[in-house]
Amino acid sequence: MQPRPITVLASSRTVLSGHITAATIVISLVSGKITSIFHSVLPPTDFPAGTPYVDHSPHLILPGLVDAHVHLNEPGRTEWEGFWTGTRAAAFGGVTTVIDMPLNAIPPTTTVAGLKEKVAAAHGQCWVDVGFYGGIVPGNAGELKELVKAGVKGFKCFLIDSGVKEFPAVSSTDIELAMSELASEPTMLLFHAEMIPPISESLGDSVQCSLQPLVPVGPLNEYNTFLASRPSSFETYAISQVLSLASLAPKLPLHIVHLSAVEAIPLIGEAQASGVKITAETCFHYLSFAAESIQHGDTRHKCCPPIRAQLNQDGLWDELLRGENSVIRTVVSDHSPCTPNLKLLPPSIASSDSHSIQQGEGDFFAAWGGVSSVGLGLSILWTEGEKRGVTAEDVVKWCCLNTAKQVGLDHQKGDLRVGLDGDVAVFDDEATFEVGPDTMLFRNKCSPYQGKTLKGVVKETWVRGQKVFERDEGFGSRGRPVGKLLLDLRKK
Repeated sequence: MQPRPITVLASSRTVLSGHITAATIVISLVSGKITSIFHSVLPPTDFPAGTPYVDHSPHLILPGLVDAHVHLNEPGRTEWEGFWTGTRAAAFGGVTTVIDMPLNAIPPTTTVAGLKEKVAAAHGQCWVDVGFYGGIVPGNAGELKELVKAGVKGFKCFLIDSGVKEFPAVSSTDIELAMSELASEPTMLLFHAEMIPPISESLGDSVQCSLQPLVPVGPLNEYNTFLASRPSSFETYAISQVLSLASLAPKLPLHIVHLSAVEAIPLIGEAQASGVKITAETCFHYLSFAAESIQHGDTRHKCCPPIRAQLNQDGLWDELLRGENSVIRTVVSDHSPCTPNLKLLPPSIASSDSHSIQQGEGDFFAAWGGVSSVGLGLSILWTEGEKRGVTAEDVVKWCCLNTAKQVGLDHQKGDLRVGLDGDVAVFDDEATFEVGPDTMLFRNKCSPYQGKTLKGVVKETWVRGQKVFERDEGFGSRGRPVGKLLLDLRKK
């Protein structure tokens, strides 16, 4: 009887269950699962002749990253991004699973029909595994349970204008309806938590969520003008509103996406201490950029909530490094791209890009908000974290273990354990590279990271035991994409 086909990966530095150790990992090429782990580097002679075997020492073997916040925008805005380009960019950076947000595709993932359109568009295009969030908008409460059954991993809503008309903001009444529908379902609610605090108690939240951010005071091409229009009070007020509704569905996990303001951390911490099931994520850009360093007109940095001051960034890092006591459990990209012309970059910045970018006035208010970074996150975090004592184990906790748990995939993803998918990133933690068009594999090469030197290079990316990317050869002649669509019912 012929032995079942396997592949073997080994390294003297492997992150297993949160600790670095020597290890040899055996992955079935039939099931794509890890079948054995040995806590030493075994020689190739310990395996049947012809078994694919690589000892990656001294490079790190990490679990494939799970990026739990990505906008792939297909169908409908495929000129912004798409499954093919977005998942190749993910693979370049050791990301083996992405969870696609319900906007900015057209239609959005707010109905089962919309999800089916997205699944059809994704078929055969994904180089890594892809899961989906559903969306909550006014009037779609009747769709939510069916979307759970169809396999979405959670539901996102906006408490302020989303920027696209097909995904309007919700009121507290909409949230109450959603909580009623989902109270006992295996899912979670995610909130874009910005709201304009009321001028008086007599104003209802339907007014608040429909208003635009504050009228700018100052030049529109200066970042501080934009930052002042979306102060931290927007986040703290929105989070307080979410917490005021939490008792309506006490078993339903709540999650704050892209937390930016450190002032919100005590609110969430106190709620957790009182038993509220709420978590938060932050993003690579909040941990690597600061308002003081953003040039006039460089709208590549525009996102919402905004990148805040250096002191705020330091506070986010301090919270992350509190370990298991941290309010912030995950770090994600929030990759939210657009075509370069929508960034309205001024000539001084647009002309510095090797690709043609339509010039504009650098208006932070008119430009599209979103930072492009999928596939760069591991290197960004490693570069910024080095000066703060961040370890490989920390990165795995924030970007693999906890993100997989957040989306209900910790039985399958996020760690290197027997029975889990053989998703692996081989990481050279000493090498460096400059971010340029050839290292930004997402569709539009317009990112604030361009020109920056990052430390840490992904040498190989493996999805369920199949090598999908190699730094020296790219995607080569690897044939068809092997990524799966993760549509199984969430278990918890």
